[in-house]
Amino acid sequence: MILITGASSGLGASLAQLYVEQDDIAITGRNAERLEQVAESIKCPINSYVCDLSDGQAVTHLFDALPSTPNMIIHCAGSGYFGPIENQSPDAIKTLIDNNLTSAILVLREAVKRYKAQAVTVVMVMSTAALAAKAEESTYCAVKWAIKGLIESVRLELKSSPMKLIAVYPGGMDTDFWPTSGKQTDTNSFMAADEAAGMLKQALQSTAHGYISDLTITRG
Repeated sequence: MILITGASSGLGASLAQLYVEQDDIAITGRNAERLEQVAESIKCPINSYVCDLSDGQAVTHLFDALPSTPNMIIHCAGSGYFGPIENQSPDAIKTLIDNNLTSAILVLREAVKRYKAQAVTVVMVMSTAALAAKAEESTYCAVKWAIKGLIESVRLELKSSPMKLIAVYPGGMDTDFWPTSGKQTDTNSFMAADEAAGMLKQALQSTAHGYISDLTITRG
């Protein structure tokens, strides 16, 4: 079984459409209506859960509800918030931190706590904003850089574990992310979510003795 977070739109929804062809799927998202639309668009039966991943108890209940141990967890959940630092709202910054950093910490914590001794692959989808500073994306870069630090630190804790932790850095996707971020961006040259999902799925294929641990998906 594969658990995909942030599956109510964008990359998460596209990955659910791809992976349902080969495995049982569980999806989660914050928006109940959009999550239901994604679930209905998938022709095979799937498990869907509305969940606030910044709430530790909700994350625990989500994992409790899964019908089986996932062989892969793909964490796509997140949101954007942009603008000059002096114009950013403290409440919106807190929401940004909750939707991105807090959710990543709690999902990874729960996965490691439960499955550390098992061959479970945890894929943490971030952004190229975790790799380079960008003007008017200061707080967004800050949360993505923090997630990168989280992943690299937990990897050290998992050295003797069969669990795999994979970092993904996509950039330039044409999704609903932009209209809700507050930044006016021309996305005509950006990748479609389906394109990025296809590349990611292909890269996540592993062999008996190797796998891709870090992946940057860049628009052409």
